[in-house]
Amino acid sequence: MTDLLALLRRRIRVTGPLTLAEYMAEALGHPTHGYYTTRDPLGRAGDFTTAPEISQMFGELLGLWCADAWLRLGRPDPVLWIELGPGRGTLMKDAWRATGQVPGFHRAVRLFLLETSPTLCEVQGQALAHCEPVWIERMADLPDGPVLAIANEFFDALPIRQFQQTDRGWRERLVDWDEASGKLRYVLAPKPDPASTLIPASISAAPVNSIAEVSPAAVSVTAELSHRITRFGGAALVVDYGSTRSAAGDSFQAVRNHEFADPLVAPGEADLTSHVDFQRLAEVATESGAVVEGPYEQGGFLAALGINQRAEMLKAGANDNQRDAIDAALHRLTSRNADAMGELFKVLTVLSANLASNNGET
Repeated sequence: MTDLLALLRRRIRVTGPLTLAEYMAEALGHPTHGYYTTRDPLGRAGDFTTAPEISQMFGELLGLWCADAWLRLGRPDPVLWIELGPGRGTLMKDAWRATGQVPGFHRAVRLFLLETSPTLCEVQGQALAHCEPVWIERMADLPDGPVLAIANEFFDALPIRQFQQTDRGWRERLVDWDEASGKLRYVLAPKPDPASTLIPASISAAPVNSIAEVSPAAVSVTAELSHRITRFGGAALVVDYGSTRSAAGDSFQAVRNHEFADPLVAPGEADLTSHVDFQRLAEVATESGAVVEGPYEQGGFLAALGINQRAEMLKAGANDNQRDAIDAALHRLTSRNADAMGELFKVLTVLSANLASNNGET
């Protein structure tokens, strides 16, 4: 039994079953036993690999998208460039390098990294020391001003709550301790919870046993970011895996050593995520006054930004092995095949009104 599992068992005995959001928050962010607070989870030696670790092209193109948005905003100085959940800093390192030739951009940028993991902050500091980043733990800590934001595989790790449809209506799915088996298990709350009103109307009448997922944390972050974009001007890119439309279904999952695992086994030792509801994020951003475009499939979005041309440029100076690696990375980032990210991953753009009529991505 892991230390965190023992803590959760004691907590459940005292206060009762946990919401899935509470369980995820502890498993991922516990100060001493949480998954993200105790390790670097990325790459072959970790549990999963993200797009920036696959190829430099990903970060380069997203960086140039932000620089273009800055130009169309009228070159504000300063401009707040923020990455939410920066991982190892790889994406921003590539983005910074690619935007170095945009006159005045780096001089205007004030770089912020939204990160709560001390381990990853240290890694990011080594990768991005030349950018002089400032770390924050909440969107509320960001100063006022025009903002350019990138959130790559950030929203999928935010805590969710799950509800199951019963013949008595929606009941919250909770995490409980089963003394007989010595394991965590799912149970249903005996009474309805006001949070069930967050379930999208389009799935509120789903059949019995259907699962609905909501993320108050994702709604809060999206609203805060969108309000800033509306008030001060700016743009944001949200890149993640999930559905274009709100839909019922259980997408809660764990990944360990690059393989799927039981999310209720060994909390703190595996990454816990869920699919992002892009329709809900778009609704929140629109309600906050921003303009939303997309979501686009990642493959098509990167193609529109010129990833194929960038791949050819890189291959021109590469050896045979390097060219094969570039082709493999291009496939993984853009293909709609099951082994790739091109279709499953989506890109949502959130824009201030002065950028919306000419964002150049369709």
